[in-house]
Amino acid sequence: MARPFRYHRRHPDADAHLVKKVFTTPQDAEAAFYDALNRSDLDAMMEVWSEEDDILCVHPGGPRLQGYDQVRASWAGMLGGNARMRVAIEAPTHLQSGMISIHNVHEIITVGGEPRPRQPVVATNIYMRTSRGWRMVVHHASPAPSVPQRAVAEGPVILH
Repeated sequence: MARPFRYHRRHPDADAHLVKKVFTTPQDAEAAFYDALNRSDLDAMMEVWSEEDDILCVHPGGPRLQGYDQVRASWAGMLGGNARMRVAIEAPTHLQSGMISIHNVHEIITVGGEPRPRQPVVATNIYMRTSRGWRMVVHHASPAPSVPQRAVAEGPVILH
């Protein structure tokens, strides 16, 4: 049985570091997330994340990671390598209601000295308003389908 989100349980090491930045909008948190990603700055990246144990992260093709320790370890592995990632954001959409803000973006990722970007990634980022400002609680990224733009624009609109 799936365990429901419980945003009241903080990670035991949450106060081991001081959260220096208060994100007054979810857009500020998202900008800081992608800035940290582009600078390979793990500490800045984790400032964006909530300190709750029920945070979730799914990297393209990867398993669901749950909890502060798993999320931090995954980003440490990605950001600690020699090849630096450069992520550009396209087609952002936002839905905000009360304490939650859902963002969906296309990530255009270039790694190291590669001449061309990799296959685009569709990422959904969910932010929650906390007593310490807006914090990321979910990052879910999946490879975008390889469909030419013209075919998407001319195809029927299907809602599900």
